[in-house]
Amino acid sequence: MARPKRFDPVLIQAVIAGALSFAHLHDIAEAAGQHDWKAWAYPISVDLLLVAAWRRMRALRAANRPAHAAWTWFVIALAASLGANIATAGLLDMNAVPAWLCILVAGWPALAFLGGTLLAHTPAPDTTAEPAPASEAPAAPEPSAHVTVERAPEHAPELPAPTVSAPASPPVSSPSVPPALLAHARKVADTHHAATGSPIDAATLRTRLGVPPALADVLAAQLA
Repeated sequence: MARPKRFDPVLIQAVIAGALSFAHLHDIAEAAGQHDWKAWAYPISVDLLLVAAWRRMRALRAANRPAHAAWTWFVIALAASLGANIATAGLLDMNAVPAWLCILVAGWPALAFLGGTLLAHTPAPDTTAEPAPASEAPAAPEPSAHVTVERAPEHAPELPAPTVSAPASPPVSSPSVPPALLAHARKVADTHHAATGSPIDAATLRTRLGVPPALADVLAAQLA
């Protein structure tokens, strides 16, 4: 079932306020010497300029662009509408309108035409952002034959160079092996054994790890 339409109180209030402002502007224009259809055209001109300036000001602010010109025309249209409403509150003799008000009313069409033209022909803010160029997908690697290739470790721990003892000095004990290096050497030995089927020797271990011969011998002895 269709829901019954409900009247919006805010919309009703806007219609009432607009009708009253429209009538006040008409009365001022007619008292200033503008009769017949011209008196009815003045309220439409003022209200249209007010709405156009407000919409342009919101669009410029949304695009982070200066809206000084739109704000100026909004203030001018608001002053014309508000001034007409205040003037009809008994502060102005409608039968003896001053000359300056007649001049303002007679010059309003030219002013409104200038403001509407400037607002309509102002370049609209470009809110569409250019899409970022899509990054090219990496090319898929070509299939290759299944060949087991042993690779040397990418980051082998750096060890200080062993101190070479002089011939006359007493023999030095075998260098101590850090636990991290021993664990890494064990992984290299397991990979070598899985690939070749034979345990790794000291020379191959020295080449793979990049360690001195003495340290390679100690590692090979502990891995045996």
